[in-house]
Amino acid sequence: MLTDNYAINVAHLYGDLMNTYGDYGNIIALNYYAKQVGVTVNSQLISLDDAFNADDFDFALFGGGQDYEESIVAQDLPRISSEITRFIENDGPMVAVCGGYQLLGEYFLLADGTKIKGIGALKHYTLNQSDNRFIGNITIKNAETGEEYHGFENHQGKTFLSDNERALGTVLNGNGNNGTDKTEGVIYRNVYGTYFHGPILTRNGNLALRLLKIILLRKYPNVDWQRKLANITPEFF
Repeated sequence: MLTDNYAINVAHLYGDLMNTYGDYGNIIALNYYAKQVGVTVNSQLISLDDAFNADDFDFALFGGGQDYEESIVAQDLPRISSEITRFIENDGPMVAVCGGYQLLGEYFLLADGTKIKGIGALKHYTLNQSDNRFIGNITIKNAETGEEYHGFENHQGKTFLSDNERALGTVLNGNGNNGTDKTEGVIYRNVYGTYFHGPILTRNGNLALRLLKIILLRKYPNVDWQRKLANITPEFF
């Protein structure tokens, strides 16, 4: 029986506005696996006018939204952008999906051509397609781990990574970041950005467990999480 009291604190950034495709499911997936090793997941919504202190959280989720919601969030983000950047630079684990992924970067263009400034915590940028969207099933392979991830993409943006970012995976089928360079998503420190809806951690238990191990080793470095997580079977939907 697991008797130790372990807990991780999760910030759901603008989860009331940026959750169009059920991205909250990423927290549900983490909780599903965390419970199997006796870890409690405490989730807190951080939205308009709320404070965000990087030291209070062990994981952050920044989901996706439509243009209107993204523009509202973009106006509020500067209040907490320095703390989000500090969280990232201190190796805070984060999953950023679609609009959240774009807002972490330098800028992105809305469907009408309006340029929205991101917080610049990551250095990618996103252009717009005037008459096309990338929609459909997608499969990618992570070059470092060899793991494959499966998902569904639905985005008009075309994101281009900077030299200090690496892709979450190489596109095997689908479009990915921009439809041309075969990249999908981003990894920077412990930030995982993606265009996968569905959400990505419910469909890809291998990535959920990998991320959970990062979170737990960062908070409880003296615990053998490799052993504790080794007997958990990742699930795929």
